Amino acid sequence: MSNIDIGSNAWKMPSNHNGMIDLQNNSPDENSGEVGISYYGSSAFCINSPTGISIMIDPWRNHPSRTFDWYFEDFPRVRVNIGVCTHAHFDHDALHRLDTDVAIERLVGDYKFSDVSIQGIADKHATDCSCGFYDYNKVLKEVYAVDINPPNNPRSWDNCLIVVETGGLRILHWGDNRADPPEEVWQALGHIDIALLPIDDSRHVLGYAPVDSVIARLNPKVVIPHHYYIWDVLQRHSTLLTPENWLEKQSTVVRLDEAKVSYSRDTLPNVGPVVHYFGENVMFDKESWRRGEMI
Repeated sequence: MSNIDIGSNAWKMPSNHNGMIDLQNNSPDENSGEVGISYYGSSAFCINSPTGISIMIDPWRNHPSRTFDWYFEDFPRVRVNIGVCTHAHFDHDALHRLDTDVAIERLVGDYKFSDVSIQGIADKHATDCSCGFYDYNKVLKEVYAVDINPPNNPRSWDNCLIVVETGGLRILHWGDNRADPPEEVWQALGHIDIALLPIDDSRHVLGYAPVDSVIARLNPKVVIPHHYYIWDVLQRHSTLLTPENWLEKQSTVVRLDEAKVSYSRDTLPNVGPVVHYFGENVMFDKESWRRGEMI
């Protein structure tokens, strides 16, 4: 019985899915209204549909080996309806930290409920380190004998692009995907209104030129950076930086003054892409969290 805490911990949660039962019996007829996006730091976003369905994508944790903690604490305990992760890396896959009705790991295919559709498109994690400050690809191969390059990479170097469609908007969470997926992936992505992209000045996932090429191909109305350094959430040895240098090169940047923003088909910018930057704002009390009061 020494492994009793390994695996799903949903059985410990006091909540239930009564709300989901009500929603499945009263599905909305229209796909319109306000869509909320809240930022939880790192690559974690919560998308709220017009009917109130909450979808948390990529909650994070410290590495289970505890040999190189990125965060001051693990992800705060949050109640949501649906939890999704893009890939099996510790800074994206902490679905067990959520109190959630539905948990979807590395979705490939389609999921639909109420006024929410979620599409997962299988591709590969970025492995090109030529733009970054250090070559983790080389370290993993020569020190740990792990070749992360496709097509024979281990599971954690796969990635699923996640497209959430609700309120008449298509929102893409890029995860840590490579910048040059095959043409069939671009075709599957289709029209994107809001793109959540990993952007920081360490170029840990994507370099500046690859990011710009992704934006040019997607042509979204709004770009929201993630996977960047926040001084009181991430520790310095994460090696991440803020995206300030990249932001300075963008034509239109809106610095949001809180951790939540709302969109609708009528209020999206007419001409894009416009960068909406959450900065250091996150959707939880950082001081309480660092004291261990939100676990």
